[in-house]
Amino acid sequence: MSDVVKKPVDPAAIPRRRPRYPGKNPRRFHEKYKELDPARYAADVQKVLDAGKTPAGMHRPIMVAEMLRCLRPQPGDVAVDCTLGGGGHARAILERIQPGGRLIGLDVDPVELPRTEAALRSAGFGPETFTAHHQNFAGLPKVLAAEGLAAVDLIVVDLGVSSMQLDNPDRGFSYKEVGPLDMRMNPSRGEPAARLVERIEEAKLARLLEDNADEPHALLIAGFLKRQPVDTSQALERVVRVGLNAALPALTKSEVKISVRRTFQALRIAVNDELAVLDSLLRFLPHCLNPAGRVAILTFHSGEDRRVKKAFQAGHREGVYADVADEVIRSTWEETRANRRATAAKLRWAVRAAARA
Repeated sequence: MSDVVKKPVDPAAIPRRRPRYPGKNPRRFHEKYKELDPARYAADVQKVLDAGKTPAGMHRPIMVAEMLRCLRPQPGDVAVDCTLGGGGHARAILERIQPGGRLIGLDVDPVELPRTEAALRSAGFGPETFTAHHQNFAGLPKVLAAEGLAAVDLIVVDLGVSSMQLDNPDRGFSYKEVGPLDMRMNPSRGEPAARLVERIEEAKLARLLEDNADEPHALLIAGFLKRQPVDTSQALERVVRVGLNAALPALTKSEVKISVRRTFQALRIAVNDELAVLDSLLRFLPHCLNPAGRVAILTFHSGEDRRVKKAFQAGHREGVYADVADEVIRSTWEETRANRRATAAKLRWAVRAAARA
């Protein structure tokens, strides 16, 4: 009997089963394949939304209705979204400035920008109505010059971190899962948070925590971080939590959790130089608006809101702005209940004077 020669099997030809949920409710970001593919699993995604949660990898734009009331977009307007993110605010504006209007979107994140651009293209917004630029908003004058514009009618800025960035453990913005302590909006530039913590002196680290997040236990936390290696997001959370529990046993669990969040916030702001970039934007912002042009800015912590408030008020006194918000605008109870990430949001607006200085 002749021997049967078996042909080698090509591994690529073996069909692979799609990954399945390990249990009914998966906890890890990369295992939530249904939530990460809303076009295919729309019903499953809707269930998550109905439960008042944000599906993995999905960004829910905050205070869209309030932002539109501030900006009052009209057909033919030229608008800029300085923080394109998931494109929620941009799409709402684009739908209201047609026919004849156009929107320019900026974002520093090279990971999310192509996805958002593709989504808006698939929604019917071609190059004649929407263009995207990989740029942070400190480069707004440069972008306007490239587009052949001196100024625009509407500008919106959302200073929050998008859900796509927060949910993905590979980006290091959250401690829900183990991930590298990175926190860079643009992963190809600058130094990650782990390197910053390792390099900076203890006193400067404490000042950073206080300046960027008003953290009352900044000195203690800086000492914890300098005495133990923190190269992952969960390591950072653990060092701060365990350290505060041991040093200040009277603190409640909620108070410790808030300090952990402030620590993440302060490091993220430092890694991305966020406050310096915001200061730059606020200085040249009036010169990027047409007469009677409008701007709306969403902030998420006191350091940002103070800067926006003072810049708008100073511009109003100097006659640069014809009108500014008297009071901060907050999200509705219904939106806050449906999207907990709206809780800290504060919206302020300003209107450019009729004659540009």
